[in-house]
Amino acid sequence: MALIFRWLMRLTGGMIAVAVLTMLGIYFLASRSLPDYDKTLQVSGLSAPLEIVRDNANVPHILGASDADVFFGLGYAHAQDRLWQMVTLRRTVQGRLSEVFGTRTVEIDTVMRRLDLYPLAQAAVRHQDARTQVALKAYADGVNARLDEINQNALGRGAPEMFLFNMPIAPWQPADSIAMVKLMALRLTGQIDTEVLRARTSLLLPAERLLDILPDAPGAGIAALPRYADLFDATLPRFTASTPLPEHPLSPFSRAGFSGASNAWAAATSRSAAGGTLLASDPHMGFTAPGSWYLARLQLQQGGVIGATIPGIPAVLSGRSDVLGWGITAAYLDDQDLYVEELNPENSEEYRTPEGFKPFRSRKSILQVAEEKPVTLTLRWSDNGPVLPASFNDIGTITPKGHVATLNWTALTEEDRSITAAINVMYARTVQGAMAAGEDMVAPALNMVLVDESQIAMKTLGKMPRRQSGHQSQGRMPSPGWLEENRWQGSHSYAANPEFVNPIGGIVGNTNNKTVDRPFPLHVSFDWGDTQRIQRWTRLMQSRQVHTRDSFIETQLDTVSPAARTLLPLIGADLWFTGAAAPDGTPERQRQRALALLANWNGEMNEHMPEPLIYAAWVRALQERLIRDDLGPLADQFNQVEPLFIERVYRDVDGASIWCDVIQSAPVESCTDMARLALDDALLWIEERYGQALESLQWGEAHQAAHDHPVLGDVPLLRSFVNIRQPTSGGDQTLMRGLASGDAADPFRNIHGAGYRGVYDFEDPDSSVFITATGQSGHFLSRYYDDLGELWRRGEYIPMSLDQDLARAAAVGVTVLRPVN
Repeated sequence: MALIFRWLMRLTGGMIAVAVLTMLGIYFLASRSLPDYDKTLQVSGLSAPLEIVRDNANVPHILGASDADVFFGLGYAHAQDRLWQMVTLRRTVQGRLSEVFGTRTVEIDTVMRRLDLYPLAQAAVRHQDARTQVALKAYADGVNARLDEINQNALGRGAPEMFLFNMPIAPWQPADSIAMVKLMALRLTGQIDTEVLRARTSLLLPAERLLDILPDAPGAGIAALPRYADLFDATLPRFTASTPLPEHPLSPFSRAGFSGASNAWAAATSRSAAGGTLLASDPHMGFTAPGSWYLARLQLQQGGVIGATIPGIPAVLSGRSDVLGWGITAAYLDDQDLYVEELNPENSEEYRTPEGFKPFRSRKSILQVAEEKPVTLTLRWSDNGPVLPASFNDIGTITPKGHVATLNWTALTEEDRSITAAINVMYARTVQGAMAAGEDMVAPALNMVLVDESQIAMKTLGKMPRRQSGHQSQGRMPSPGWLEENRWQGSHSYAANPEFVNPIGGIVGNTNNKTVDRPFPLHVSFDWGDTQRIQRWTRLMQSRQVHTRDSFIETQLDTVSPAARTLLPLIGADLWFTGAAAPDGTPERQRQRALALLANWNGEMNEHMPEPLIYAAWVRALQERLIRDDLGPLADQFNQVEPLFIERVYRDVDGASIWCDVIQSAPVESCTDMARLALDDALLWIEERYGQALESLQWGEAHQAAHDHPVLGDVPLLRSFVNIRQPTSGGDQTLMRGLASGDAADPFRNIHGAGYRGVYDFEDPDSSVFITATGQSGHFLSRYYDDLGELWRRGEYIPMSLDQDLARAAAVGVTVLRPVN
C-alpha cells in the first residue's frame, strides 16, 4: 500500500510539474509579444528620426520631422498595441474570418463578400486627395515596420492570440484604412434591421397600432404608409422562410437600437464661465476588450492634435488641436434602402427594371473555410445594389416568392472620400474650415459638433440620398425595386445637410435626437436614436446661465432617467397607497415594499441603489405583457423597452390603451391590471436571481459593463483574463448611457455605451480631459489592458494636454525610430 501511495504521489507531483511548466511556457510565449516602449529601432520609410513618447497613461505622443513621419509613427503605435484587433477587423471587412475561425463565421463572411466593401475600398484609394494619400501610405509603412520587427526579432507573433489561431498577416495597405472607415459605417447604421422589423410588424398590426410600437420621434407626423403586403401583387402573399443569422461577437451588423449612438454638445463664450468655448463628446459603440478607441497625440507641422483614434485609421476622429475641437454623434441619417427585386420566371439571373428584365452583374467568389471545403459564392448586383441572403436580418421573412432583396447604401461606392474628410478636419483651423472639410464625408453619417476659439456649430456629415416624393414607403420599409418612383436619384447637395452655426442661445448639441423637422424627402430620417436623453440634456444645459468644464463633466456623467420619471407616475398611478395591509412574505407585501421604494426615488440609475433594478425589471415585464399576445414570436425582436410606446398606452394616445387587453382572454384587462401583473412578474424574477431583500439590491450587479474579448471571451479559464466586467450606473435612457442587452438570460448586462469621453476647454486647452473604457493595450498580459477602465467606471478622466514636457515628465517609455540609411 505504501508503494502505491508513493507512486501516486510521484504521479500527482509529475502532473503538477507538467502543468506548471506548460503554464510557464504559455506565459513565456505570450509575453514575448508585450511591446517594449523604451527602445531605439532602425526602420525603413522614415525621412528623419521620430519619437513616440508614452505618457503615464500609455498615450503615445508622436513627434516627427514631417507629417508623413508622424502618420508613420501612429501606424507603428497602433500595431504595437492593437495588432490582433486591426488584422481581425481587416479580415471582417474582407469577408475572410472563416479562414481562421471556421464555419462559425461563414454567414458573416458571406454577407461581407456580397457587400463588396473591400474591393470598393481598394478602388477608392485613387479618389483621395494628395495629403490623404501621403498619410495613408505613411501609416501603412508604420504598421509594416512593426510587422517586420516582429518577424525579425521573434516577438511572439505580435499578439498572444496568434498562437491560438493560424492567422497569416499580409502587409498593411492604404486600402485597408479606407476599409476600416467603411466597416465603421456598417457598425453605425441600423436602417436595414429597422426596415425589416417595420415591414414584419406591419404584416401583423393595423397602421395605428404600428405607430404605437414603432413610434415616430415627437414632432410633425408623416403621411400614412401602405401596409407592407399592399406593395406587392395580391397573388403573392407568401414570403420565403428565413433562418436568422446567429449572433457572433465578431459580427459587424447592428440590430435595431444597437447601432451607433452618442452625445456631443458645445457652449459659446457667452455661456462659458471662463470665457472660452467648451465641448463635450462621448461616442457610443458596442463594448469590447480591447475597446474600439485608442488615445493618441499627433504633432503635425501646423500644431498638435490629440484625441480618440480607431486602430487602422490614421485620423483623430474626436479630439482637439490648439484652436479647434470636434466631437461626433451618429446622425441616424437614412442612408440605406432595401429593395425587393422580381426575378424573371424564365431566367433567375435576370431581374425586373423599369425598362424590362435585365441580367444581374455577377461574379464568383471562393470562401476558404478552416478545416472544411471551400464555399463558392455567386455575388450578384442589381441597379439598386447587391443581392443579400434571405437569412440576413430576417430579410427572407418579408421577401415574396420569386423575389430577392437588394441594398442601396451610400457607402457602396468607390468615390468615397470619407477618410479625406476625417484627415482634413484635423488640419482645419476654424469651424468653417472643418465644416468645409466635412463635405467629402460619404459614410458613416455623423453629426459633428465643433468649437474654435470664438464659435460653435453642428453639421451633419454624410451623403443624403435623393428620394422621389412619390416613393411608396418613403424609405421606411423595403419597396419594389422595379418602380422608378422608388429608386434613388443620386444624393442631395452638402448644403442640404442640417447645420447650426453660432445659435442665439449659445448652446448646440445632439444626443441622437431628431435634429430637423422637414418634409419628406428632405427629412433626413424618420428613425432617430433618442427621444429621452435630450430631455435631460436640455434641462441641464438651461439650468445654468454659464457652464464650466466641470459642469460639462457632470452632464456627461448624469445618471437620471427621464423615462423613469415619466413612466412611473403613469404605470403606478392606481397602485400606490391603494392596497390593503398584507402579511410579510406574501406577493402583495413584496409589491407594497417595491412601490414604497419607487415612490421616493428620483429616477437616478445609480449602481448602488435597488430602485433602478426594480424599475427596469418592471417596465421590461410590462412591455412583454403588452405585446406578446399581439405579436407572438415577433415580440422577441422588441427586447429593448420603448418608453414612447408605454407612454402612448398609458395616456391612451389614439386608443393605444387597447394593448392592455389580452386578446385571447375573455375578460377585458385594464392597464392597471397589466401594471400590477407586470410588477409581480418583475419581483418574482428578481427573487429568483437576487433574493427577496429588495433594500439590498444593487443595480450595478445586474448592469455590469461587459467589455468581452470577441474571440476568447467565451473560453473557460481564459475569459477571466481577457474579459473586463464592471458594475456601472446609468441605463438605456440616461446621458451616461449603458444600453442593456435585452437577452433573456442576462437582460440588463451593459453592452453598448461611451467607450470614449472627452471634455475640451478652450479658455485653458491643456486642462481638457479624456478617457477610454478599457486601456490602450490589446495585450491581456499588459498592465495597460484595463488600467483606464476603473477610472472610466468611476467617472474620472486623464489630462488631454499637448504639453510635451508634461508627457515626458512621467513617461513610461520613449521609442526612437531612426531611418535606415
